[in-house]
Amino acid sequence: MFVQLKTGYNTDRGPSWIGWVDFSKTWSTAYFRGRTLRRAGKMLDANFYDVRTNEEFWISGPKRDRTDTRYGPCNPEIEPQAVEIYHAFLEGAPLPGRENG
Repeated sequence: MFVQLKTGYNTDRGPSWIGWVDFSKTWSTAYFRGRTLRRAGKMLDANFYDVRTNEEFWISGPKRDRTDTRYGPCNPEIEPQAVEIYHAFLEGAPLPGRENG
C-alpha cells in the first residue's frame, strides 16, 4: 500500500511509504508501523486518522506510474519487506491478493 502522512505538511509534501498495511475485516481500521488508523469520511485530503495522535493519512494502492500523490513529486520510502514485490509490481506483476483483478 501507499501511505502518506498529511498532517503538518503542505499538499502532498508529507513523508510517504510503500509497505504492508493490515486491515480489519470491515476495512474501517488499518494497522501500519505500530499505528492504529481509522477510516474517516469527511476529511479534505485524508482518508484515515491515527486514533492516538489524530494525525491524518492517505492510504491507497500503489500506482505503476509512481504518481501516488495528486500534485507533488513522490519519493516514498519502500519498506525492506516490500521491495521485491513492489519492484515486480512496477514491472507488471499483480499485487498479492490481486492476481484476478
